[in-house]
Amino acid sequence: MVTVPDSETSARPLTVLYDGACPLCRREIGVYRGLKSSAPVCFADVSDPAATLPSGTTREQLLARFHVRDSDGRLLSGAEAFLALWAALPGWRWLARIGRIPGMAWAMERSYRLFLRLRPTLQRWACKLDRPA
Repeated sequence: MVTVPDSETSARPLTVLYDGACPLCRREIGVYRGLKSSAPVCFADVSDPAATLPSGTTREQLLARFHVRDSDGRLLSGAEAFLALWAALPGWRWLARIGRIPGMAWAMERSYRLFLRLRPTLQRWACKLDRPA
């Protein structure tokens, strides 16, 4: 289990708050974990009842959307969270740079919201793929 760093900590790593019960999320986080970042990145499975959550949040809120806590302690969500993570990961920084073009973060957020509507169906398909034949 990884806990979310305390808000009093200085020089915090980027902390990815993800849904470890979601097969899609587990696969994506597995890709990110396999990369060597120049800055520290931690991963916290907020579906784990023992996980410490950032103050002022609920498990339901954190499971509903992708979140990261940046090194300044800010909780970022959706496209903004992805952009912060991608900026820290080799091979993904180009996508973070594209997301910083005016209007791109807005378009990415709208696309992410559409994905969230499709997520339950995609999760069911992913669960079927994970089952042994």
